[in-house]
Amino acid sequence: MKTFFIVLGASIAFFLTVAMFGLTDWDRPPLAVQQSGFRGTAMAQIHTRAGAAETKAANLAPAPADPAEPGEELAGTTYENVQVLKNVSVNEFNRLMASMTEWVSPEQGCTYCHNTENMADDSLYQKKVARRMLQMTQALNTDWKDSHTGGAGVTCYTCHRGQPVPSNVWFTDPGPNRPGGFIARNNGQNLAAPSVGLASLPYDTLTEYLADKTIDNNAIRVNATTALPTTKGKPIQDAEKTYALMIHMSEGLGVNCTFCHNTRAISDWSQSTPQRVTAWHGIRMVRDINGNYLEPLLSTFPKNRLGVLGDVPKVNCTTCHNGVSKPLNGAHVIEAYPELARATDTVAANPATPMPTAPAVPPETAPAPQ
Repeated sequence: MKTFFIVLGASIAFFLTVAMFGLTDWDRPPLAVQQSGFRGTAMAQIHTRAGAAETKAANLAPAPADPAEPGEELAGTTYENVQVLKNVSVNEFNRLMASMTEWVSPEQGCTYCHNTENMADDSLYQKKVARRMLQMTQALNTDWKDSHTGGAGVTCYTCHRGQPVPSNVWFTDPGPNRPGGFIARNNGQNLAAPSVGLASLPYDTLTEYLADKTIDNNAIRVNATTALPTTKGKPIQDAEKTYALMIHMSEGLGVNCTFCHNTRAISDWSQSTPQRVTAWHGIRMVRDINGNYLEPLLSTFPKNRLGVLGDVPKVNCTTCHNGVSKPLNGAHVIEAYPELARATDTVAANPATPMPTAPAVPPETAPAPQ
């Protein structure tokens, strides 16, 4: 009998082991490893090869439209009510409009933005938003070229991916619904929010760090700058908010902390990778987009396009990156559309005052992540 139970126990243990390895969703080798720091520092990005291939396939850039035929006629003199692309040739203008339809509204077609009985009509809010987004795209490819977007550039497809509304936009999080009684003062945390990788970190850190145009007055930091805090604020809570933002950036780019930081000295710029400088500018670029291009459109968007608290849809790192360190796998999408790589003209009634672009380099004396 004793032998029977030993055999039975061994059999059960064997089958449980087989089930554990065969039925659970484990990441299995082979792995794709990309070194992001010096040898011996354990600074590397590790993914499964299958996962890396799937992510790459989900971020393929569409083929550009055939080049436009040369032409002398300008869109601004040929068509009525062209406000942004006045100095583009008619052929380039039509080519870009056709491409924008494929990038943004392939199912709805031109009617998503235009009254096709009167193309000059501005009654649709989508047309007004698209006009401002054209300006934004040109700014990203000019003002931010040297610091963040680089030679690859961006087009409407970078964010939209064939959808009228990009998948990865966000609104200010109002917090959980509470049926009544006392409202817990949880400092906006201890909820598994997708915006912070389902962690218990502050769930609305995006509003604090990516939406406010004056955010530079409230530095992103982990440590206090003095032995005993003497300035307004709570360094521990600031650290939690900072890590929440870092988790968002990590998820958005599909990388870990060592992509930008040497984790033995996270705040030390001299031990960080060049990607940290690019990310520093990227934070400021997102603020520029939200503060100067999207938030001023509050009165343009209909109520059904606003958040629960009445705020406009905004962008974050994931909106462009979609899980890869370089949007659309680093494809140079702007080369085929030079009209988006320069400021061709400006709308007469600019709804926002341009925000100064980020400095050429981040402050090397910064006491903590900026």
